[in-house]
Amino acid sequence: MSKRDYYEVLGVSKSASEAELKKAYRKKAIQFHPDKNPDDKQAEENFKEAAEAYEVLSNPEKRQRYDQFGHSGMSGSAGGGFGGGGMNMEDIFSHFGDIFGGGGGSFFGGGFGGGGRSSRRVNRGSNLRVKVKLTLKEIAEGVEKKIKVKKQVECKSCNGSGAKDGSSFSTCSTCHGSGQVTRIQNTILGQMQTSSTCPTCSGEGKIITNKCTSCAGEGIVQDEEVITINIPAGVAEGMQLSVSGRGNAARRGGVNGDLLILVHEEEHPELIRDENDLLYNLFISIPDSILGTAVEIPTIENKVKVKIDAGTQPGKILRLRGKGLPDINGYGRGDLLVKINVWIPNSISKDEKKTLEKLQTSESFTPKPTAHEKSFFKKVKNFFD
Repeated sequence: MSKRDYYEVLGVSKSASEAELKKAYRKKAIQFHPDKNPDDKQAEENFKEAAEAYEVLSNPEKRQRYDQFGHSGMSGSAGGGFGGGGMNMEDIFSHFGDIFGGGGGSFFGGGFGGGGRSSRRVNRGSNLRVKVKLTLKEIAEGVEKKIKVKKQVECKSCNGSGAKDGSSFSTCSTCHGSGQVTRIQNTILGQMQTSSTCPTCSGEGKIITNKCTSCAGEGIVQDEEVITINIPAGVAEGMQLSVSGRGNAARRGGVNGDLLILVHEEEHPELIRDENDLLYNLFISIPDSILGTAVEIPTIENKVKVKIDAGTQPGKILRLRGKGLPDINGYGRGDLLVKINVWIPNSISKDEKKTLEKLQTSESFTPKPTAHEKSFFKKVKNFFD
């Protein structure tokens, strides 16, 4: 597979300054960091690819050679090997750790190489949880929502480092930059070695000598952010969605927390949800149930006309296929179930009463249970017996 253009990898223009390159690489490194993407081979390759691009473009001589000859100009140089195995993950951490605020890679966590650097603590931002109200129509179609959240964001004054400038750091004298302290104890079984987080630098391996005045050395400040989220069709009440990396920012560089979205379904005035099906109670008059009629039924999108056959019995269910909600996993769509209810008036006029009294003895109005109904009555009788 041919290599991608280094400027494209970092997402910068060919005229990008040194500061722009550093900021772009930092963003990519956080996005594809192995601690944030465990067991993700593609993320690891993207991580190495970004490191290779930055290694070349941050070096003026290599950048000039690359601009003139492209990837072929890197043959035999140190810049040609990150993604292809010339440097391992620990080498990358060691080489570029200072762009996260000094101290040789304190941003990066364990899991690679087993050295002192790999045991440093990774700062992680906390998760945020918000509740989003959705109408039945929004649930049926999916929707893009813009929400404003109060959260901790990276300090713009120091780019999240917590220091006034790049020279405002010193290596921790207690752990000598490793982020951990080792103690050796004599026991009856011999000497035992234990390691723990350095109490002086809290595992970061460095000390800020001149703190940023905007964030007091924390690297984060409280602010508001408008976040665009895409809600897929078919979500349900109580379901929780997660947007990676959009939670609180981490102190002094690190991995942002996630934004957790709790779905709240607003009640529809006419339709009732039953998983992916929708239920609707239709009330018709006695004459309409006898003579038949045509009625309009509400759906999520609009209203549809439905024919009610003559002699329709109360309790009959009409099924409108595909008029329900989509399955969130893409397994088809539910139905709209219409239950027929015959409306019985509480009071009638004298003339109406006389008409009904005449019909009481009519052959057509004498109950004649069908075979299916007789079977039902038999089952009920057997149950009580």
